[in-house]
Amino acid sequence: MTPKAQKKTRVPAQAPAPAVEAALSAAVDAGDRERLLHGTHHDPHSVLGAHPVPGGVAFRAFRPHAQAVTVVSDELRAELHDDGDGFFSGLLPLTEVPVYRLLVTYDGTVHETEDAYRFLPTLGELDLHLIGEGRHEQLWRALGAHVTTHEQVAGTRFAVWAPNARGVRVTGSFSFWDGTGYPMRSLGGTGVWELFVPGIGEGELYKFEITRPDGSRTLRADPLARRTEVPPATSSIVHASHHEWGDAEWLARRAETPVHEAPFSVYEVHLPSWRPGLTYRELAEELPAYVRETGFTHVELMPVAEHPFGGSWGYQVTGFYAPTARLGTPDDFKYLVDRLHQAGIGVLMDWVPAHFPRDDWALAEFDGRPLYEHHDPRRAAHPDWGTLEFDFGRREVRNFLVANAVYWCEEFHIDGLRVDAVASMLYLDYSREPGQWTPNEHGGRENLDAVAFLQEMNATVYRRCPGVVTVAEESTAWDGVTRPTHHRGPSGFGGLGFGLKWNMGWMHDSLQYMSHDPVHRKYHHHEMTFSMVYAYSENYVLPISHDEVVHGKRSLVSKMPGDWWQQRAGLRAYLGFMWAHPGKQLLFMGQEFAQGAEWSEARGPDWWLLDPEYGAEADHRGVRDLVRDLNAVYRSTPALWQRDTDPAGFEWITGDAAEDNVFAFLRHDAEGTPLLAVSHLSPVVRHDYRLGVPDDVPAWAEALNTDAARYGGSGATHPDVVKPEPHPWHGRPASIRLTLPPLATVWLRPA
Repeated sequence: MTPKAQKKTRVPAQAPAPAVEAALSAAVDAGDRERLLHGTHHDPHSVLGAHPVPGGVAFRAFRPHAQAVTVVSDELRAELHDDGDGFFSGLLPLTEVPVYRLLVTYDGTVHETEDAYRFLPTLGELDLHLIGEGRHEQLWRALGAHVTTHEQVAGTRFAVWAPNARGVRVTGSFSFWDGTGYPMRSLGGTGVWELFVPGIGEGELYKFEITRPDGSRTLRADPLARRTEVPPATSSIVHASHHEWGDAEWLARRAETPVHEAPFSVYEVHLPSWRPGLTYRELAEELPAYVRETGFTHVELMPVAEHPFGGSWGYQVTGFYAPTARLGTPDDFKYLVDRLHQAGIGVLMDWVPAHFPRDDWALAEFDGRPLYEHHDPRRAAHPDWGTLEFDFGRREVRNFLVANAVYWCEEFHIDGLRVDAVASMLYLDYSREPGQWTPNEHGGRENLDAVAFLQEMNATVYRRCPGVVTVAEESTAWDGVTRPTHHRGPSGFGGLGFGLKWNMGWMHDSLQYMSHDPVHRKYHHHEMTFSMVYAYSENYVLPISHDEVVHGKRSLVSKMPGDWWQQRAGLRAYLGFMWAHPGKQLLFMGQEFAQGAEWSEARGPDWWLLDPEYGAEADHRGVRDLVRDLNAVYRSTPALWQRDTDPAGFEWITGDAAEDNVFAFLRHDAEGTPLLAVSHLSPVVRHDYRLGVPDDVPAWAEALNTDAARYGGSGATHPDVVKPEPHPWHGRPASIRLTLPPLATVWLRPA
């Protein structure tokens, strides 16, 4: 085998230099030799390389499979003695260590290369101090693989945290996967191992060969690899970014208005299946145009970090710092984000710090003992997903995750992180039976380590990345999910510090209401109104996500009762209610055009339903057009988003019209300008339906009607303005009479 090197030449064999007579005094001693051979040496640089000793300078090289090694410099050429097992040494009568190179002979071919063991460490004291304290907010710049020039020599520096390892070696395509000759050095008590390998650059495959405490070895991908092979291959790849960003204008603007006071309408996307087969760069040509056409302000990408099993949709991550290679390189993903920003579209991504899979080449027992996972098996094993939970109490693990959140925002210009499965992190007894968990130090069920981690992550991201928002998928009544971390609530905890929280209660209740036959809905009226009891307890997102249209739950339109017309009408009315309700919106791909089939990550959305050649295309194009118009009116109407978190931005007109299946309310912007939203969820027309209204609006005009014929509705619209009458109703001094279309939502605003 012939390792790659910086330079290859053929030279004739040289006679042994006179200095090699002193080889015995320079040879690696038996103990060091044994540790180097078995991959358990903690400081190979103290043995290998060139070192001043009595009588000159000792040169020692460890080059398995080499036939000869020669030291060369401007004024020196000396062949080292072959000490066997790949060790070569020589004592040269020099007064100081020269700048030298090695000529290594394999099967008659000579490779000229730098000696990796002549270099000082590539990590400085500040890096090591911050790593040791768990406070390195740009950890990815210290650990992992980095193409660099060190002491005027080009190469790649490798660094990995493995405090329980007896030894670590780096191996890869540059060594034909024989890491014997590339032992790394341990840098003090930080648990970090480091090696600068001259002459190799981006594109090389690599892994870390770790000798466990029991002496066995394991080959591991780099936890901080920024690029990986395409699964199922698992090697890490040395990466250097060359992308030049063009989104400066977007970044400068995004922090101007707080997210909870801005329009925020999200299209959730699973990139591999949105248009199956497209790469990041191909998606960049289609996705921004489609999202812009349909009017969403943001996309939310299901997890893009590398994961071994595509069927996990990205929620079982092994490469926390690497976009999945299935769709292209990290620079290709940056290109997609860049193009979305240039189209005026924000980019959120799902982030999964709650757990990780047990693959034996990834994080599980990374250095032979529990490291990233909790040392207590009861707290390490996630009871639902067969995965492992992070040890949030370990500062280096918190650092790994906090820096990872910052990494996506700083390196990839991500505008927001939707944090998956927060509830499973917050509770020690989550999905666990009595006896399967241990209370915290106060006797409670709260995971204090996870609370501290989430607070640190949120505070760090908001401090470092202006305009970025964090969003919690949290399904319980935990107090203060979106409260600032320095504000304590009744529970005694500071807020978790998220910007927004998914409103799982609204999602569950409203979908349950819509699934009832209209004749029975009057008995479930509260399922649509209860959300307003707690609407201002957090800053909410109303999520109709992928979780609601998969695994037998049926697509959104298929949840609606009745015939096909009623199903589509019910969906349109529901979307109109959703867009008017306080809170931000999120809709999963395919639901914007009433796809009838459940989502399949293998097939993706049924785009053919929008094809004009399909006979009933208006059925689906009409719903898509409605979503486009909902977004357009929403964005141009501050009453629908400016006071989402302010109770003064909402007023019920009637929340108790259960017999009629009617819900009517006002939304107000910061100036007090109202929008009237009326949802009628019965399949009949109600003529001259009276609703109380303020008396300071001289006339109302229809801003949107989900029953419009162009959306596939019956066309029961209000073409003219509607003027109030001095007839008190619903506790108001004036009222209007409307024709309520069947299964429809109508928005009116001052004419």
